[in-house]
Amino acid sequence: MSRPESRLGAHLPVSPPTLADVAERAGVSRQTVSNAVNNPDLLRPGTLERVRGAIEEMGYSPNRAARNLRTRTSQLIGLRVSPVQEGTANAMMDRFVHTLVETSALAGHHVLLFTGDDEDPVAGYDNLLRSTAVDAFVVTDTYLGNPQAAWLADQRAPFVAFGRPWDRASARHPWVDVDGAAGTRLATEHLIAKGHTRIAWIGWRKDSPIGEDRRAGWLTTMHEHGLSTTGLASRVEDTVQSGGEAAAVLLDESEPTAFVCASDTLAMGVLHTLWLRQLAPGKDIAVVGFDDSQVAQVYPVGLTSVRQPLEDVAVEIVNALQSLLSHQPAPEDGVLLTPTLVVRESS
Repeated sequence: MSRPESRLGAHLPVSPPTLADVAERAGVSRQTVSNAVNNPDLLRPGTLERVRGAIEEMGYSPNRAARNLRTRTSQLIGLRVSPVQEGTANAMMDRFVHTLVETSALAGHHVLLFTGDDEDPVAGYDNLLRSTAVDAFVVTDTYLGNPQAAWLADQRAPFVAFGRPWDRASARHPWVDVDGAAGTRLATEHLIAKGHTRIAWIGWRKDSPIGEDRRAGWLTTMHEHGLSTTGLASRVEDTVQSGGEAAAVLLDESEPTAFVCASDTLAMGVLHTLWLRQLAPGKDIAVVGFDDSQVAQVYPVGLTSVRQPLEDVAVEIVNALQSLLSHQPAPEDGVLLTPTLVVRESS
C-alpha cells in the first residue's frame, strides 16, 4: 500500500518554471534569458536559439505583471465599443475588431474593450487614464463634434483614430481612414457602365462628414459623365425605415432606375420598398449599398455593396500604434485606404 503522503503529493500542482530554471536548462545567465524575452537583438543567434528552445521545452511564461512594474507599461490598448444601433444593418465592425485583436497580439499587445457613457463620452477614457491601465487608445468615433480625440490630445494620451479629424484640420494625431468618395465613385461608375443615367443618391444628414464624403463620390462622378443630379438626392437618418421612405418619394417624383446608398442599412430600406411595389432588384431597379455587411451577403437577391478594407485598417492602426509607443514619427497626413466594390444580383 502506498503511503498517504505519496498519494497526496501526486495531486499537488507542479510549480511553473521560473526564469532561473530556464537559465539552468540553457546553460546561460538569468540576464541572458531576460534579454531573450525582452531584447532578443542583444543576443547572438546561437544563444538566442538555445534559450528559446529551453523556453519552449519547459513552457516558461514571463511574468507580465513583474515586467509591467519594471517598464511602466501594460501592453494593453483600449478600445471603446458601442452597442449596435437598433433598426440598422451596421454590424461590420466585428471584422475590424477581430483583426485588431489578432494583429495587436502579434505586436505584443492585447486589446482591452470598454464601454462608455453617452452623456459623458470621455468618462471611460478618463477612468483608464487615471488607473494607467492602458498604454494607448484606438478611437473609432470621429464624427463631427465628438470630443474624444480632442480630449485625448489635450491629455497627451497616445491614441490612433479610425477616421479623419473632420473638424480639426490642425490635428496632428495619427489616423487611418477609408476613402468613402472613392467607394461611391466605384458604385456610380458600375451603374453607369450598366447603362443607367438616372441614378439616385440616399445619404445621411448634412452634418455627417462621412456621409458628405460618400455623397461627393456619387455627385462628382455623375457630373463628370454629364448626368443630371437634380431631384435625385435625399438626406435621411441611417435606418431601414428612412431608406425605404426616401426611396418611395424618389421613385414617385424622379423615376430613377438605380440607387446608390451611403450604407447597407439605407439600401435595405430601398429593397423593402421595391419588394412592396413588386419591382425586382437588379432587373427593374438597381441598388448599391455601402459597407458590405453580413446582411448584404445573405440577402436572398444579394446586395451589391462597397466593401471597406477593415482588416487593412486594423493592421495600419497597429503599425501606427507601434510607431507611437516607440516614439517614432507617424505619417503626418494619416493613411487613407481605398475600398472595393462587391457586385451581386441587386445591380
